[in-house]
Amino acid sequence: MSPLAITFCSALALSFSILAFLMRPEPASKAARRRLVTIQNSVRIQDATAYGDDLGAPEERDFAYRFGVLLERFSFSKKLKVLLIHAGSSMSVGGIVLASIGVGLGSGLACFFTVRMPQFAAAAVVAGGAIPYIVLRVKRGRRLKGFNAALPDAIDLMARSLLAGHSMGSSIELVAEQSPEPLAFEFVQVYQQQRLGLQFRDALLQMGNRVPSRDLQFLITAILVQKETGGDLTEILTRASYVIRERVRIEGEVRTHTAQGRLTGAILALLPVVLLALISLITPGYSSALFHDPIGQKMLYAGATLIVIGGLVIRKIVDIQV
Repeated sequence: MSPLAITFCSALALSFSILAFLMRPEPASKAARRRLVTIQNSVRIQDATAYGDDLGAPEERDFAYRFGVLLERFSFSKKLKVLLIHAGSSMSVGGIVLASIGVGLGSGLACFFTVRMPQFAAAAVVAGGAIPYIVLRVKRGRRLKGFNAALPDAIDLMARSLLAGHSMGSSIELVAEQSPEPLAFEFVQVYQQQRLGLQFRDALLQMGNRVPSRDLQFLITAILVQKETGGDLTEILTRASYVIRERVRIEGEVRTHTAQGRLTGAILALLPVVLLALISLITPGYSSALFHDPIGQKMLYAGATLIVIGGLVIRKIVDIQV
């Protein structure tokens, strides 16, 4: 690939990156939009038609939204929509799919112009197309980790509020005001949905659907069982907070003990790829036989397969559920 073509592709990618960064929505506007969409989808009041058209009009004019509507007939669309909700992302299903297609095609073209091999270009298309999905998974993991870290303190605050004589609605409002994100955002949704007429049970269940946290499911189950059978809710919340804290502590100890195994798996998986890239940059013709000779290509395929299998095995060993 000529230096002029490399310069052109680099300038084009940098220009699109700067444009996307400058046109990104502000955090406040994204949070407001998420709240409007959540209230619109979860609360069914009599005048929903009058307000629903105003809220949905901008999305209906968006190509990504219309493309996502076409994808709703496929099963992966529902799973992707759930992942977007869990990650707290404001993007639509159509936007994520279009981003995957764009990144995949860009990676494939860059790889093809670099190595001139259709097989590696196809692999680059698959790897590039998976980048938006991986980003969503990482965002979901960070959001869930932050939620679980703040949940025990929120439960203690709720228990103290109930002990002081406040109602459950006032306790949830207090938690929403004094808790960090993303826990505050979720409890704000519950409080607002109650104010708009949604039953407390349905509001809690919807929060459980938005946040895939086992600790939150445990809390919701304890509250709903107490509502049905009675009992001291303050004591139930206190014990729930203690159980969640102990589980988080044990999970942290397990991650500490398995950190060496996870680091070893990452090093073993990335080391051959990094060494091949460095050798290709330092001595361009040294590894050409691996890419152009049929036996070398088979060795590359076998090596990539073994790296993937080894990574999956190490991940299975260090993945200990608490």
